[in-house]
Amino acid sequence: MDVLMLSRLQFAMATMFHFIFVPLTLGLSILVAIMETMYVRTKKDIYLRMTKFWGKLFVINFVLGIVTGITLEFQFGTNWSRYSEYVGDIFGSLLAVEATVAFFLESTFLAAWIFGWKKLSPKMHAVSIWIVAIASNISAIWIILANGWMQNPVGYAMRNGRAELENFTEVISNSFAWGQFFHNAFGAFVVAGFFIMGISAYHLLRKNEVEFFNKSFKMGLIAAFIFSILVAAQGHNHAQDVAVKQPAKLAAMESLWDTAEHGAPMYLLTMPDEKNETNKIEFLGIPGGLSFLAFNSFDAPVKGLKEWPKEERPPVTVTFLSFRLMVGLGTLFPLLCIWGWVNRKKLVDNPLYLRIMLLSIPLPYIAMWAGWAVAEVGRQPWIVYGMMKTTDAVSPIATSQVAFSFIALTTLYTLLGAAELFLLAKFARKGPEPEKA
Repeated sequence: MDVLMLSRLQFAMATMFHFIFVPLTLGLSILVAIMETMYVRTKKDIYLRMTKFWGKLFVINFVLGIVTGITLEFQFGTNWSRYSEYVGDIFGSLLAVEATVAFFLESTFLAAWIFGWKKLSPKMHAVSIWIVAIASNISAIWIILANGWMQNPVGYAMRNGRAELENFTEVISNSFAWGQFFHNAFGAFVVAGFFIMGISAYHLLRKNEVEFFNKSFKMGLIAAFIFSILVAAQGHNHAQDVAVKQPAKLAAMESLWDTAEHGAPMYLLTMPDEKNETNKIEFLGIPGGLSFLAFNSFDAPVKGLKEWPKEERPPVTVTFLSFRLMVGLGTLFPLLCIWGWVNRKKLVDNPLYLRIMLLSIPLPYIAMWAGWAVAEVGRQPWIVYGMMKTTDAVSPIATSQVAFSFIALTTLYTLLGAAELFLLAKFARKGPEPEKA
């Protein structure tokens, strides 16, 4: 493998691993803040115990997420220096705001929350976790604004052979980036909801702390159901933005090879054949379905992949299958939530459902990974859409250097992943602290 492929694999591995921690941080922080607010308002001990139990799992996830995020950003200098030189004036400014404002805010107040149980008043302690939750989501905004600029570059001017910031307001109001943010933020609540439901299901199967985990399950259920609907609706809106701004990605998502001038069909079952530029299977087509979903018109034309040279097409199979996986799981989530809502008053009497929810903990993570695969793989061959190709962005370094860092980071992340699973499993199985006598 050459430097480019190794750098791609290393960044993909680091990004996907880091993203294990991100959505749970964003969603669970808000839910823990709600639990503590309920304690402050009602003074009921059960909400304090819920805050401490789920808060402990949140802290474990948060700390390990920080470590993987720091090593991830270093790669822009080590593996992608030409990219950093070309667009660093814009990309770097967004990451700098995230680091100097949001990251330090959330880290500072998380420390106050962890060590301030006996030093802060209940209200100020609850304020601390709210600041952590809000700052974590603000941090995500700035990072996704940076990624959104790569997807839809705006507010720049070309000077001296590089992109320089021209209009900061245009960059931070990039509609494509905000579509990405809300799609991810809504998905984060689904991750957190299923995380809470899955762990609660584990204890309910054992009839351990039934009242505690019934309340926890219902909170996760409500969050997961509401946001599984919102993420689907917002995802549709974002896909329409993709259709306008990244038409090649849309064609890859649907494996559409030939341009449809008077309405593109949507097939419920398709199997791409990239080598022969066709589909092996096209089953149950809905006339004009893709045109309607993309442009709200059954007759709208949709460009096929053959409109672009082969070297400017995204990898079709990966993009297509990732999109289908994301949509399929996204359809499953509200159905599981409805099943849970119907049985919410007798959860302990439904062991089959509880086992399914325990096993479903990884599914929202997989859906979000698939979504990011669509976003990033579907953007190829561009690292900055329409401006800079990924082949031109890699650092001029030796293959052996990237191979060494790839092996080293893979080893490090494997150890961190094992530590995460061990600690989360240990404290999740242990359950909450006993009630006060």
